Amino acid sequence: MTTTRLLSLAAGATLVLCNSPAIAGKSPDSRPNVVIIMTDDQGYADTGKFGATGFKTPHLDQMAEEGLCFTNWYVPQAVCGASRAGLLTGCYPNRINMLGAPGPSSRTGIAEGEMLISEMLKECGYATALFGKWHLGHHEKFLPLQHGFDEYYGLPYSNDMWPHHPGVRHLPLEKRLERWPHLPMIEGNKIINKQVTPEDQVSLTTSYTEKAVDFIARNKARPFFLYVAHSMPHVPLYVSEKFKGKSEQGLYGDVIMEIDWSVGEILSSLRKHGIDRNTMVLFTSDNGPWLSYGNHAGSAHPLREGKGTTWEGGQRVPCIVRWPRKITAGTTCHVPAMHIDLFPTIRGFVKGKGPSHRVDGKDISSLLTNPSGAKSPHEAYFFYRGDQLEAVRSGKWSLHLNHSYRSLRDKPGKDGIPGPYRQKKTEVALFDLEADIGQERNIANENRQVVNHLQDLAKKFDADLKAGKRAKGSL
Repeated sequence: MTTTRLLSLAAGATLVLCNSPAIAGKSPDSRPNVVIIMTDDQGYADTGKFGATGFKTPHLDQMAEEGLCFTNWYVPQAVCGASRAGLLTGCYPNRINMLGAPGPSSRTGIAEGEMLISEMLKECGYATALFGKWHLGHHEKFLPLQHGFDEYYGLPYSNDMWPHHPGVRHLPLEKRLERWPHLPMIEGNKIINKQVTPEDQVSLTTSYTEKAVDFIARNKARPFFLYVAHSMPHVPLYVSEKFKGKSEQGLYGDVIMEIDWSVGEILSSLRKHGIDRNTMVLFTSDNGPWLSYGNHAGSAHPLREGKGTTWEGGQRVPCIVRWPRKITAGTTCHVPAMHIDLFPTIRGFVKGKGPSHRVDGKDISSLLTNPSGAKSPHEAYFFYRGDQLEAVRSGKWSLHLNHSYRSLRDKPGKDGIPGPYRQKKTEVALFDLEADIGQERNIANENRQVVNHLQDLAKKFDADLKAGKRAKGSL
């Protein structure tokens, strides 16, 4: 039997396993399209429905009115690369050894044996594409095309990992390049621009959006997975002329308004092609705001702290989901959920398979379809900074273990120059987030039974996770 014939039979078997009646000729394909829009460092309060001030987000507000808002949506770690790894694999980043924010000197990345949402959906016959920031390894073996994506266009890591970083901008270029090499733009597996300039960054949001709209048009007749991972509003901030100076807040507000425009373009494209009712569109951020950048950072109000911490301001982010076929318009879910739950939830909707190894997330489809009555499938979520378990969220309770954390020393920075941090420490602290969303009052002494229970959960989970840790990919 020829190789081509074997591949054809394998593809057919995969499609049957993934329940594709249209390909079997029985009825139109009813499987949903999936669109995930991820921003970078956008705070909890940085959309209209979550309390934004100084700028407007009409498209996101409309998306919320037509869909569902999660008020307790969490990232698996409050840092770029780890958060994205958790979203795409359904695993805590610690389990798969994908921590921190790998840069241009990194020689590691997502392991070949991990299954991403893109790979699971590709096995089900989905078209797949990523436009935007990757951050799971920049060497070819780690890039999106080797992990289930048919198309990729974007930056391999954060847009500040370049010789124009504020920390080295005062130095001659040859000295800057010793710290940060030039930032590349990649399409497919090829570098198409070896030296991304500030002028190039001005068009990032627009170019990602145009690619996304084109992908939708080309794949409107088949199920697809589209992952739009905006580089903004991570500093340095850049915005196109069409939104420059448009917000009262300033440059940060301009950037969010352009991201909102991007969401509107994607939703408009889905409507234009008559596929919006059966497309699940989810909008969220990779972590909370980078507070040291002041007016170039977002807001986590009324939450405590921001990016890089396990306090609510670092871990809790905005999340809006629109899917008219399944989700009741104008609904709100107050039950906690996390990025890691997307993999098993999407897998359930498409009747996908795998992986054979452990996934930490759980199917939260009931929260989407019955947000007022459904309960969390998790007893608790666990918040790590690096390899250290620092906090537990269970129901209304937030328990912080003994740990240090960064906090602004004085005033935040301004106009792209960060202010300094200092290190603080917390003792074991318990908070009732329903009564104290800002985590201001430690009520551990009045609730020793709750503290003991959550400490026991934390100890057992941490030991289990570390015993089941898998190796990351390496060159």
